[in-house]
Amino acid sequence: MTAALAALQPPLRAISRSTAETEVWAELRAEAEAALIEEPLYAGIIQATILDQRSLAQALAYRLAHRLGDGDLARLSMRDLCLSAFEADPEAGAHAVRDLVAIRERDPTCRRYLDPFLFYKGFAALEAYRVGHWLWHQGRATLALHVQSRISEVFGCDIHPAARIGSGVFIDHATGVVIGETTVVADDVSILQSVTLGGNGKESGDRHPKIARGVLLSVGAKVLGNVRVGEGAKIGAAAVVLSDVPAHTTVAGVPARVVSRLRPDEEPAQSMDQSFGFGDGI
Repeated sequence: MTAALAALQPPLRAISRSTAETEVWAELRAEAEAALIEEPLYAGIIQATILDQRSLAQALAYRLAHRLGDGDLARLSMRDLCLSAFEADPEAGAHAVRDLVAIRERDPTCRRYLDPFLFYKGFAALEAYRVGHWLWHQGRATLALHVQSRISEVFGCDIHPAARIGSGVFIDHATGVVIGETTVVADDVSILQSVTLGGNGKESGDRHPKIARGVLLSVGAKVLGNVRVGEGAKIGAAAVVLSDVPAHTTVAGVPARVVSRLRPDEEPAQSMDQSFGFGDGI
């Protein structure tokens, strides 16, 4: 974990961390086997993507390559690239597991791991970003930017490979999400569609937001500049945040202002409750 990411979060909580990779992989395979019977027309894809693979990392590399491979970088090359990243990063498997578990815990439409693994753009974009992030730190900026470009083209989600994103992160829908180069996102954050974590002008250097653990970024929220959003805060839908947000508060409006206080034990990223609190109106 980088120093910048560690500074945004206290010691890790137990939530979702007791779920081992072997447990998720076993359940994912069981769901895949059941889906073969449920939908024979899709059986070939399920078999090749999951049941023919020997590990979660291999299956994820295969799926990402199937979706991101193109004329510039064929699927086989993309698969090898993804697998190299996952095998080189000892935290990659744990991140993918926590991201999958986060979706299942927070998305009421998700009833099994199979669905986000095969179909959810947010999960695919996040795990593909992790490949690009590894490439970036290997000094392979050209390939990292290619992966970023393909994520944007295929999933409608633009994440710079230099951004630092923790685990247990839920990117819901993904469409229109933009995360800038020097952004830091801690663990257990939920990000909804059309969220921007961007700069505020043409300044250089460290110029993007720092999002602490457990934050909920509601639909269309914009956090601009090198500002800090404190632990367990809630950013209201369509809010424009231009200054620091205190921990355990709800902010809303343009520009965003504190509209309610949250209890320290509330977890907006877990509940996914986008209400503002007192004064929500009709």
